[in-house]
Amino acid sequence: MTPDHIPPLSKKPSRWASPIKPPRWKFNVSFVCSSSAQRWWFASTAVPLIAATIGPFSNVLSIVSLVSPWRFTLPNNGTPDGTGRGSDDAAVGIADPSWELIPNSISIICGFVGHLFLLLNFTRRVRYIIALPLTILFWLISALILIAVEIAMAVYVPPKPPGQAYSQGFWHSVLASLLYIIGSFLLSINMIGYFRGHYPQNFELDNDQRTLILQTMSFFFWLAGGSGVFCALEGFTYADSLYYAQVSVLTIGFGDFAPKTDAGKGFLFVFQFVGIIFLALVISSLTRFVGNIGTDKIIKRHQVHKRELIFGRVVRSERELRERLGLPPKSQGNDGAGGEAEGGAVWDSEGYARRPSVMQLGKMKVVGRTVTFNEKKNEGKKRGTGLGRRGKKLLMLEKERDRFEAVRQIQVELMRWKQSWAAGTAILSFILLWTIGALVFMFTEKRISNLGYFDCLYFCFVALLTIGYGDLSPKSSLGKPFFIVWSIVAVPIVTVLIQAMSKTVVTAVNRGTFRLADFTVMPKKGVFDQFLKGTNNPASAGRGGGEEEEEKGKAPEIGGERRWFEDVDPEIAPDEIPPAESSTVDNATHAAELAQMLCETIKAVARDVRIDPGRQYSFEEWREFTKLIQFTKTGRGGEQLTEWDWIGEDSPLLTDVGEAEWVLERLVESLGRWVRMQEQAKYWDEVFEVMDVAWKRQSRSLDELGGPAGGRESASWLEQDGEGEKGRPFTR
Repeated sequence: MTPDHIPPLSKKPSRWASPIKPPRWKFNVSFVCSSSAQRWWFASTAVPLIAATIGPFSNVLSIVSLVSPWRFTLPNNGTPDGTGRGSDDAAVGIADPSWELIPNSISIICGFVGHLFLLLNFTRRVRYIIALPLTILFWLISALILIAVEIAMAVYVPPKPPGQAYSQGFWHSVLASLLYIIGSFLLSINMIGYFRGHYPQNFELDNDQRTLILQTMSFFFWLAGGSGVFCALEGFTYADSLYYAQVSVLTIGFGDFAPKTDAGKGFLFVFQFVGIIFLALVISSLTRFVGNIGTDKIIKRHQVHKRELIFGRVVRSERELRERLGLPPKSQGNDGAGGEAEGGAVWDSEGYARRPSVMQLGKMKVVGRTVTFNEKKNEGKKRGTGLGRRGKKLLMLEKERDRFEAVRQIQVELMRWKQSWAAGTAILSFILLWTIGALVFMFTEKRISNLGYFDCLYFCFVALLTIGYGDLSPKSSLGKPFFIVWSIVAVPIVTVLIQAMSKTVVTAVNRGTFRLADFTVMPKKGVFDQFLKGTNNPASAGRGGGEEEEEKGKAPEIGGERRWFEDVDPEIAPDEIPPAESSTVDNATHAAELAQMLCETIKAVARDVRIDPGRQYSFEEWREFTKLIQFTKTGRGGEQLTEWDWIGEDSPLLTDVGEAEWVLERLVESLGRWVRMQEQAKYWDEVFEVMDVAWKRQSRSLDELGGPAGGRESASWLEQDGEGEKGRPFTR
């Protein structure tokens, strides 16, 4: 853990204080704001990785457009030949003009150079402000060159239908130029976020992200190289070889292309084995990357919003509760007699508000720890008999344990929201990929197969789940290039969908299966009694369902007890409320015992960090940790310790690291303070021991000379343990 994870020592800022932001259109390359980085997480983290994937993939498509003719002649004047393979597979290519080959070659070179500068930026060999603009520039040049050649081809030498059409080489060029433009646009968004000061200029890549970039590049290079080998061995065109290699590596296997020669079949053993390994590595890295993004960015932002929402409703004492609800304060009368205070409240002889006083001011509802107060309208207003302003909802958390449990509830709700968000996003992405892909395939295959939308949905579903019956497959010159791009996009989407389903649907099914087994095939002892007690207990059912109880002047339920407002002392802070039970650390009376417990606790927490880093500690365990962390607090002028609030922004339960790691860091710091205290005490022991010896020698010399007996006891004040001058500790 780095020092950046240590919470600040200063007081918490005001909830109403607005964060400082740079001017809207002013470039500020040195300002970095963590909250802005969370809002710009896609531009700062996802965009560079997407661009690193688009770069090599676009280069592969550009290579296909260079080595393949852009036009071909169709047999039978463009009508299907009646065989299992479409007419496009039997077409004859038309030689491209020379003015198309040279710009196409320049476009490929620009694409490779742009991707090279992006990689040099990742490795910090070239500065961000130089590498990223050059990457955007070269990719735009590559895209514009391809677009210019495509327009020129359509204007000067277009194919003459129905006997001629654009081949796969032309459509690979169109898709490559589109991907270059998308990559340049995404990197431009990243630069805008940098210029506006939302994140630093360097790409902070962790090991998983670096691995994902390298594995993606390796996968595309292996795909392109293997396609060239199949082209030479089987006589396929390079475009058909790329399509065949893609279908093979993704284990779809439509069967429209298959190796015929022994050399091709033998090479398939090596190509498929290595290709599946690359694909599995990419899927594994994608899973970790998506999990890290969800935890570090999206989930963190939702956690901050949830904490701030609850923190703004929390009150810690009756006095604060009355102030927030607009109720009058307690009477300060000295005669002990009852009286009437401001706002119509009636006070009894003990100085507490009677229940009718709240009824005169409005209506109060208490649900658990939530207090809702609806103030009545003034009599001067129209329809003054009704309720006035919208009810104020506050959360009464006066005890430290209540605040701790509130944070735990935030974590439970956050985990549910995280799973729901991940599953919903994955399902929505899959549905969009499925339905939009089917719509495109219905258009691309209309000339040859004339497939309806439902047939295209069936084909896309079979392809996405890698079933690959082979009854339907892309046959047109546009359908195959689009299938290559579409199937590559499907890899991360299907991966995230499977991961989300394993954490939500599969977990729910397993839980339901185990629950059903407890009542049927594997009955658990006492399960029926527990079920009947749970359904026949109206008190528990009411609390779980949020039963509302209207209480006039009654405080919320805290810790299983109900107390009137007057039972809460507004002067007592939560930290001063005595704990309900004592622990082992509380029974320790000497610092040496606490130091021994500190060492044992460090060993236990270190074991948790190694074995169970995500462990959540109970409130009692946190109380022991807190005492072990704070017992080494020094006096005036010494080291200052961090104080935290369980529900505040510096809460150790809501940090970016696990609880075990956070506790271990603080315990080690406490041990370091203890060692320094002992070294300081040892130093002063030696100093005062020398002073003691010198004083005794001087006393003996005076006795031998017949002088005074010492006038005061010999260094008796040195024999006491405590603190020396200026607060310097020493022990004897």
